[in-house]
Amino acid sequence: MTFDVQSGLTEGLTDAQTLLADLVSTPSVSGDEAAAAERLKAFFEAHDREVWIDEVGNVRAPADDSVLLTSHIDTVPGDVPVKVEDGVLWGRGSVDATGPLASMAVAAVRTGVSFVGVVEEETTSKGAWHLVENRAEPDAVINGEPSGWDGITLGYRGILSGTYVATSELGHSSRPENNAIQSAVDWWSRVADFFDVDEEDGVFDTVTTKPVTFEGGPTADGLAVEATVDVQFRVPPRLTIEDVQEVAEGELVEGSVHWERPIPPVMTSPRTEVARAFRVAIRQADGDPRLLRKTGTSDMNIFAGEWDCPMATYGPGDSDLDHAPNEHLDLAEYDAAVDVLTSVCETLTE
Repeated sequence: MTFDVQSGLTEGLTDAQTLLADLVSTPSVSGDEAAAAERLKAFFEAHDREVWIDEVGNVRAPADDSVLLTSHIDTVPGDVPVKVEDGVLWGRGSVDATGPLASMAVAAVRTGVSFVGVVEEETTSKGAWHLVENRAEPDAVINGEPSGWDGITLGYRGILSGTYVATSELGHSSRPENNAIQSAVDWWSRVADFFDVDEEDGVFDTVTTKPVTFEGGPTADGLAVEATVDVQFRVPPRLTIEDVQEVAEGELVEGSVHWERPIPPVMTSPRTEVARAFRVAIRQADGDPRLLRKTGTSDMNIFAGEWDCPMATYGPGDSDLDHAPNEHLDLAEYDAAVDVLTSVCETLTE
């Protein structure tokens, strides 16, 4: 079945590679995944699988719930010209995470396991939250993100986002007391200093603090000074979201912090049946399995926080190319990942 989203791009490609190329050729920035979702849906329909697009835009193809394969449809913005050159596919999303997404769709068709393509992972994780709130827990989850065909990701840091707000009376700049802007700066400095650690501890095991936006100044009526700071914390599995909130709130002297819905950290065991199946499949393909921990956050954090089943994250591609202007994926690696996923699903459904 050929859709030929970009004329001539898929000539000479296999069915599995064509799905990947078509999806990469279809813009799917977070919040605008509908066209890519339709292409993905058509792939399952062409292979006589039950499939639909749910109310938030997820592509749902339920089947054998011994395994749920799931990855995200959306990409970050960025124009990376799509082409196949010397066996390499170039284009936005080829690595993060259309390569993993397409490889999972192919493996799901080959093995008859369940599949969901979720939306807005790069922004709100709306698709993953909707899934855990509206779907029964499967026996196992394999989440799709680039790990390299021979890598298995077992851990991610969580993320806590919030907004600090302070207001003070407007006074002459010669007065010694802090205004709201100074209070905001002082609060953030205290919080950042608390989490400042020796680099020898390693990024994964530390809290990363980032101010995202900072706004401040006199109010329109000229009677007060306001300051607003949007902040983010990356939280390692050795701590909880509540641990970080307690520190941030404990450093407040003026103002308050309003927290968004957090995504908790996750660290799964390398001894689960899912991890074991991956190690066996990678070795059978003449690879040397690598166990990874990522300093970012993925939808696996959400699944692990809501479902008590074995899981891991896997997918073709070099994660150093995530969001990069030269994002590309070797088709041979993609094919190898499809084979590994197929073998893992066959093992877990026995």
